[in-house]
Amino acid sequence: MATNKAYEGTYHGEQAVWLQAGPYEAAVLPQIGANLIAFRDTRRGYAILREPGADGMEAFKANPGVHGIPVLFPPNRYDAGKFPWEGTTYQFPVNETARGNHLHGFAHTTPWKVDRFGADELESRVTLSLTVAEGHPVYEYLPFEFTLKLQYTLSEDGLHQRVTVRNDGEKRLPCLLAFHTAVNAPFAPGSGNDDVRFKLTIGERWEMGADDRMLPTGRFQPLSEGEKKMIEGTQSPFFEPMDNHYTSRPQNGRNYMELTDTRAGVKLVYDVGVGYKQWMIWNSGAQGGFFCPEPQVNLVNAPNVDLPAEDIGLIGLEKGEIWEETSRLYLIG
Repeated sequence: MATNKAYEGTYHGEQAVWLQAGPYEAAVLPQIGANLIAFRDTRRGYAILREPGADGMEAFKANPGVHGIPVLFPPNRYDAGKFPWEGTTYQFPVNETARGNHLHGFAHTTPWKVDRFGADELESRVTLSLTVAEGHPVYEYLPFEFTLKLQYTLSEDGLHQRVTVRNDGEKRLPCLLAFHTAVNAPFAPGSGNDDVRFKLTIGERWEMGADDRMLPTGRFQPLSEGEKKMIEGTQSPFFEPMDNHYTSRPQNGRNYMELTDTRAGVKLVYDVGVGYKQWMIWNSGAQGGFFCPEPQVNLVNAPNVDLPAEDIGLIGLEKGEIWEETSRLYLIG
């Protein structure tokens, strides 16, 4: 019987904490946004997440948003970098210059601290944290005191993620969060793009403006026949180019994505908590090989949208309050 392990090592030359349990192994990169860069079934040779090769590490570090599981805080796009909150408008850098937006926040490029790691006969685990206060580089743009904490646990039941956001300061903290999870499709060696189908528990599709800036109008638009097949679980992840935003609508009490490899007879389940009220989905122009089902707390550009805060996930935490949610990735078959 294999021994579960948690240990410090490297991933293509970068500091990593490795977890091993049952048929699975995983690696997280503390210095690159606590990105969970690898989740693998070693017995069957499955690489579940999109990983950079050794020759792609510099490009990955320059843009760590499309491999592994990047943490986005606050997530997605903000018009001209403007972030109005509680009577003050904060200015984020415009890093999506072609569209004039700020994109994806600060947590996925910032070094995190490894709080602890270990293993026992049931599982292996690692806990990482990012604490922001005056003097921290993130505080320049988001002048709040807060702590983000991530715990990854690996066991026979797959990869479990727990994330917490705690307000350490006096001001009410905007709690806007997402994960830009990059899933290999297919993940099984020998399978192709035509062998995979997926399901996503979406509700309504948010309409984006006609100016190609990918900012929502606040209105919904009807689902296409192709999108309805996503709900049923019979759609290819590459049926058309997607950079789409939806409300979530849990099915049977669960909020999730399923990716089925019809050739291998294996299903990947990405089960996320119902606290994620929105889904983004991006498939890099439908080129194949991977796509990103992204659980998200808030509507894109939410602070600039004139809709009820509860409807668009514009969550705030008072001093000492904690927001927490969990997710799990595992295989069936």
